[in-house]
Amino acid sequence: MGIITILYILIFIIVSLLAFAVMQLNLAGIKVKDFWTFIEANQMLDKLYAFSKRCEKLSPQEQILFLGEAEKIFEAFEKVPDALWEEEYEKYEEVLSRYQNIKVLRWASN
Repeated sequence: MGIITILYILIFIIVSLLAFAVMQLNLAGIKVKDFWTFIEANQMLDKLYAFSKRCEKLSPQEQILFLGEAEKIFEAFEKVPDALWEEEYEKYEEVLSRYQNIKVLRWASN
């Protein structure tokens, strides 16, 4: 009986914490879906940042993939307040710079 009571209390606490987190996001004017997309984009930003540091020359297929992923990141970051991602600003700027360089190169080659 005691274990079941503890289990119910733990489940109640977890559900309460989740509800509180969703309420805080809503009060900040952020949709939960947008926040989740931001979290995923933040992980992809780390990967693109490392990739942009490693690779100087990209094949046309790699350029297209890089541009597509970067655009997804930029869209996700636009939907949340800047204060959430100010720690990632340097990585964001590096990926943005690489994105702009690739766009210019592709535009010049056409």
